[in-house]
Amino acid sequence: MTKPDLVVVLGGDGTLLAQARRFVDLDVPMLGVNLGKVGFMAEFDLAALRLQAESLFGDGPLALRRSGLIDVEVYGDRTATASGNGEGSLKYSGRALNDCVITAGPPYRLITLSLNFDGTPGPTFHGDGIIVSTPMGSTAYNLSAGGPILSPTVEALAITPICAQSLSFRPVVVGASSIIEITLLRVNDADGKGKETGQGTTLVLDGQVQMPLHLNDRIVVTTYGQSIGFVRNPATEYWGRLMGKMHWARSPRIRGG
Repeated sequence: MTKPDLVVVLGGDGTLLAQARRFVDLDVPMLGVNLGKVGFMAEFDLAALRLQAESLFGDGPLALRRSGLIDVEVYGDRTATASGNGEGSLKYSGRALNDCVITAGPPYRLITLSLNFDGTPGPTFHGDGIIVSTPMGSTAYNLSAGGPILSPTVEALAITPICAQSLSFRPVVVGASSIIEITLLRVNDADGKGKETGQGTTLVLDGQVQMPLHLNDRIVVTTYGQSIGFVRNPATEYWGRLMGKMHWARSPRIRGG
């Protein structure tokens, strides 16, 4: 099949997320056209597409905004290897444009997670999970959980706990080249034993891809080797969309004002 010059995605942000994961390795520009509700990620609507069609589908260069993805690998219990001191077998590998989330899952008891940054031990905490977010995804679940907004030009990742049982564990921002390891020391393991029902503790990528997790699983998060280029709309810019669509820094409405 001949490599396309452009991938046009019609739909909402969820559609754009799914197709970005699908086509990232083609290294082809992606043009998002919002047919959904908010459409924060897709910079074009149908009116803007019609207005700029000649330049978008002509022979001239396209203005692109490159966005990085994260690579997420899940390794099994390293103590379960024959020698007892291995790294554990690779159970799953995936990628995400917005975020990867470890969520407690049914029956919704606290889980315990241990963090490691670039080989250096970090904190161990109890809570409902954790979010590792890209700049693109920083305005999604990460923001709702109290995490920071990252400019799309920043090469960084945000790490935000979900309802940590601690008043002092605040979100942190690390460089995009960091290696983040998360080990599960306590989980809600819905493996059919006991009375637990449901999937239990789960890894979720971009809110779309799910992978069940188990005790002593180790999740390794790094920046994916290939970024994706989104076609920019010259009539809009990031901070304007953030204020217009996400209502960033909007003052409360005053009755009668």
